[in-house]
Amino acid sequence: MKTSARIVALLAIGAALLSTTGCNKLKARSELNQGVRAYRDAKYEQAIDHFQKAVSLDENLKYAKLYLATAYAQQYVPGIDSPEMNRIAQQAIDQYKSVLQSDPKDVNSLKGIAYLYLQMKRLDDAQEYYKKAITADPNDPEAYYSVGVIDWSAAYKDTGERKAKVNLKVDDELKNEKLCEEIKAANEARVDDGIKMLQIAIDKRQDYDDAMVYMNLLYLRKADMACNDPQAKAQAKKMSDEFSNKAMDARKRKAEAASKKNNQGGITLDNKK
Repeated sequence: MKTSARIVALLAIGAALLSTTGCNKLKARSELNQGVRAYRDAKYEQAIDHFQKAVSLDENLKYAKLYLATAYAQQYVPGIDSPEMNRIAQQAIDQYKSVLQSDPKDVNSLKGIAYLYLQMKRLDDAQEYYKKAITADPNDPEAYYSVGVIDWSAAYKDTGERKAKVNLKVDDELKNEKLCEEIKAANEARVDDGIKMLQIAIDKRQDYDDAMVYMNLLYLRKADMACNDPQAKAQAKKMSDEFSNKAMDARKRKAEAASKKNNQGGITLDNKK
């Protein structure tokens, strides 16, 4: 009898816990829905409050964490390097990472973290997460593009800093062979990786004009590093010009397609005299 009574008591406790858990899940979804409505109305502080409650009620509610991270990110202002902005960015990153603990291949979280690190000028961290996003979704041209942009940014920054020490601007021609070799050693791998990544992006999105622009810029870096090799410098400049022209052509085609789309369905009146 004592054993039976104990089992009944345990079952009663278990039923109560299940009831509480089920109730919390319903409340969590209610908070999530309220948060989504507030987010859509651009009431981000209210949205954050609802999403926080949803997460506290159900830690497994993935979309509550994603929305919470996105709401935090919405309040982050790129370009402002302040403790407050860094705190907001880190809150968003923490929520994205919480999602990744249960779903390591969640592309939205990977790209969300990468984007925030990029805006915070943490280029290596940003590139790491964009490459994780590529692993999770190898068919996403934007991730390849982002890696290529980071490669160019890092090479451009490093080159500019090294040239500034000898009173040169970043695009000034290099005649100092020693400095040229230093810049090449520091940046050649990044430039080649960027060209590779951007080419993949273009292969996956034929009219990717932004990627073509950065290909143009990366080949200018490659030309700058062609130390005492006029043929390599000329070839790099030729490739740079080719991608510049490709970018302009792609943008022209897009503009024409947009114009044609806007004119479809319109009424044309013939003015007959």
